[in-house]
Amino acid sequence: MSKPIVAIVGRPNVGKSTLFNQIGKKRLSIVDDMAGVTRDRIYMDATWLNREFTLIDTGGIEIKTADKMLNEIKIQVKIAVEEADAIIFVVDGRAGVTLEDENVAKFLRGSKKPIILAVNKIDGINLEQEAFEFYKLGLGEPIGISASNALNLGDLLDAVIKNLPEDEKNPPKDDDEIKIAVIGRPNVGKSSLVNKMLGEERVIVSEMPGTTRDAIDTHFFMDGTKFTLIDTAGMRKKSKIDEPVERYSVIRSLRAIDRADVVLMLIEAPVGVTEQDKKIAGYAHDSGKGCVIVVNKWDIFPNKHDRSTNRFTDELRERLGFLQYAPVVYISALTGQRVERVTELVKFVAEQQSMRIQTSVLNELIRDAIAVNPPPSKKGKSAKIFFVTQAEICPPRFIIFVNEPELLHFSYLRFIENRLRESFGFEGTPLKFFVRKHNQKDDEQ
Repeated sequence: MSKPIVAIVGRPNVGKSTLFNQIGKKRLSIVDDMAGVTRDRIYMDATWLNREFTLIDTGGIEIKTADKMLNEIKIQVKIAVEEADAIIFVVDGRAGVTLEDENVAKFLRGSKKPIILAVNKIDGINLEQEAFEFYKLGLGEPIGISASNALNLGDLLDAVIKNLPEDEKNPPKDDDEIKIAVIGRPNVGKSSLVNKMLGEERVIVSEMPGTTRDAIDTHFFMDGTKFTLIDTAGMRKKSKIDEPVERYSVIRSLRAIDRADVVLMLIEAPVGVTEQDKKIAGYAHDSGKGCVIVVNKWDIFPNKHDRSTNRFTDELRERLGFLQYAPVVYISALTGQRVERVTELVKFVAEQQSMRIQTSVLNELIRDAIAVNPPPSKKGKSAKIFFVTQAEICPPRFIIFVNEPELLHFSYLRFIENRLRESFGFEGTPLKFFVRKHNQKDDEQ
């Protein structure tokens, strides 16, 4: 199930990034008094009243401008608005209603999306009265807030939640079906790879709409296994969108990743890993999805030699340090070179992320690991691991019961992860660890 998307929109310098940071409780956006600081869309997952959603921060939009940079920002905002399920329109309560606010309001009304009007920079007691002027924008009741002081954000988020679509019920999961999302920047060969994977030798069962807008799921069988390709072609369907615009289109990938079991992260061999690649791959990793790194256009990689794949893989591991576990395959989607290997790896990764280790075997491994490298100590007190259990699969999640959770440093968790991978594989899947305080008295009862 994909999370609803909420876009924060407004003209420059009204406090959009400050609001974004307050809602997410993280300082991910640069906050500066100079207009135009936020140029690219920034996104994060947020939760309010147990509803999860993806929050998008956008650059300041100016509808009527000849400035090239501002026009690019306007294009980014249009993409965010198109993908959003609800929009927070931020205006400056101190400045009052401006002509640019009216232009943005007109643009947003045309989107037919739910719009929550946030009147920012109001620090007085009577928020409703101070925001009254903004009724003239024709967007319903304005909500007075102070993003910098986190004032009245609860009312704002209540309104956001009311305007989100109903929770989509998870369809029944076919245990034998593997859902694949092909992700990556535009023009890396996603369309070509999908076409090769759905070649004539495959038996295509059906094409049916997915649970999100503009997504088409294609089911096919190969070697007795049922696969579903989740269409991320929303990144390529919009033929009217040129390359500079599509550069910023990550949101459709986020929706596809949420619904997938395994993602194919496409990297363009002649270009290498870009910052956009890192963003998209990072979301897949954080979402706990199985991953195969597919290096496409290997047939046109310049100056190849015997060790080219080794060197490229080393660079991949360095640039995508969080995906050390992901297998890498070098292909040409255009010619079909090694494309059959991609589906084999997807099946393998799906098996790896569904692996469950018996508690007795798991704890025997942990005891051996502790004997080699004891847990760290702090101020004379040592961490003590009582036992470990695997709680879930897809991705594998482990609960570690210890005497004092704060003593178990993340570097020691990485040591445990490495031992698990050495012993059991878990190739292509992230491992999640949760450290819990163990009550010895419970064992005595």
